[in-house]
Amino acid sequence: MEKTLPPIPAKRYFTIGEVGDLCGVKPHVLRYWEQEFTQLRPMKRRGNRRYYQHHEVLMIRRIRDLLYDQGFTITGARNKMQELLQSERDKKRNGEVMLDGVEVLEVDDADLEDFEDSQGAEQAEDGALQLFQVRRELFEIRELLA
Repeated sequence: MEKTLPPIPAKRYFTIGEVGDLCGVKPHVLRYWEQEFTQLRPMKRRGNRRYYQHHEVLMIRRIRDLLYDQGFTITGARNKMQELLQSERDKKRNGEVMLDGVEVLEVDDADLEDFEDSQGAEQAEDGALQLFQVRRELFEIRELLA
């Protein structure tokens, strides 16, 4: 049942129908999964309409993969999701960057000294400042995603 899923648009909230289309499952399945997976808590507005955020769409895709592609039972998928979420919490607690698909480069003072040797002093300061700003922006993005 290996079906490629469409990319997730850059929106803040998704209706249950949109999430169903994005994840390849029907809305009644999503409502059932809410009961089985306590981590899945879409916002409900008037008329009990559900609105999902980006991270919840990713979670639903992960659940779908566990159930449909990897053959987990509901109980097994629930346990696996708890393991994955605990692992992410541990990484966050340890200060590790959790950006999927992004390679994190650690820069130490020796690397900056090498950079300074190959550049002029002013250029090195500008480069270090740019690296610092990029790093700060990445941490802000990580906080938004968490």
